[in-house]
Amino acid sequence: MLIMAIFVLLVFIYSLVSRRLEQTVFTAPIVFTAVGILLVRALPVLGELEADRKTFLLIAEIGLVLTLFSDATRINLQVLKSNESLPVRLLSIGMLPTILLGAIGAVIIFPQLSLWEASILAAILAPTDAGLGEVVVSSPRVPVRIRQALSVEAGLNDGLSVPFLMCFIALAEVGTEGAGAVLMRFVIEQLGFGALVGALIGLAGGWLLGLAKRKEWMSESLQPLGLVALPILCVIGSEPIGASMFIAGYVAGMAVQIGFREAAKQSVEFTEGWGRLLDFFVFFLFGMLTARVLEQFSMPLVVYAVMSLTVVRMLPVAIALIGMRLSMATTVFMGWFGPRGLASIVLGLVYLEQESHLPGESTIRLAVMAAVLLSIFAHGLSSLPGIGLYARKIATLDATAPEHLEVVAPEPFS
Repeated sequence: MLIMAIFVLLVFIYSLVSRRLEQTVFTAPIVFTAVGILLVRALPVLGELEADRKTFLLIAEIGLVLTLFSDATRINLQVLKSNESLPVRLLSIGMLPTILLGAIGAVIIFPQLSLWEASILAAILAPTDAGLGEVVVSSPRVPVRIRQALSVEAGLNDGLSVPFLMCFIALAEVGTEGAGAVLMRFVIEQLGFGALVGALIGLAGGWLLGLAKRKEWMSESLQPLGLVALPILCVIGSEPIGASMFIAGYVAGMAVQIGFREAAKQSVEFTEGWGRLLDFFVFFLFGMLTARVLEQFSMPLVVYAVMSLTVVRMLPVAIALIGMRLSMATTVFMGWFGPRGLASIVLGLVYLEQESHLPGESTIRLAVMAAVLLSIFAHGLSSLPGIGLYARKIATLDATAPEHLEVVAPEPFS
């Protein structure tokens, strides 16, 4: 319980100065990661508490399921359509080449990795994190259209990365010869059963929540708790049948809206409070785990981390934006602010929990840590200066520039 006590104390201290820190480049992920690193470097014994770490892993998994569920409840097709498919381009044309380039780069830089192991690494580092880029997606100095696109992309690409990761893990375990059978079993169990569990829980839960709301059976203060119980039920219901809890949680978040239209509003209220606490915890844990392996960060790992945040991210974004008539400043800005954070941390932990014992497991683990650590500090420290530079660039654009295109911006829970 020592680590938990330290974390709770850190949360209390951070809350006392949070408004002051929001005006600086020291973001919450930087603070909690840095403290986690410093604690283990100062007191190495803290890094050896394996039992606590396994408990934290379970909490981290639940945290990602809650994040996926919450993201799904806020999907708004009206926003996507009014933004001229910009988020869709980032999620399709942008994301698939990101995984491909990440895998190719991993094979070249880490020749000891197999193709499937390299693909696992690429899938873990593919999703972006709105939490790390919160300053960017909430800044009024950034055009609404650009903020929306980055926010929607970060909200959805973690869910899209999960099937790729699980599939690559299964293929890495059996090799190319058994690929057909693995893919079939994966589609049926992980995707099929996961979607089925999510749809059933989301539809039934949404109908019951909607009914209770209309009949005024439910207290306003307990509505968020009733909603949050659904993704946790997805976790419980997925394990016995081998389904993916992440896919189940994501599907449930979309399905619940059919019967309970206020799902997004309640999700926002939860994620602003307890959800943020879970995020802080994951970054704190990440810092503690990273502190133990800092000496193992070799030059190839650093090179891959830099490549993952630049070429692997920025080139696919540039390709996705072809034909959108956006300025070079916007292309660079959107390409750079695709940080790797919470989703990559948890997906990396999920991979380790599979206990595949692949030959390249150590390389994958260290590469993920190096990329996320670099992203936490590089994107955090560059957010305010980057916004300022970008704002000055687009201020010179004509009023009819695509960046200034008006979009429908309904409330996230409308």
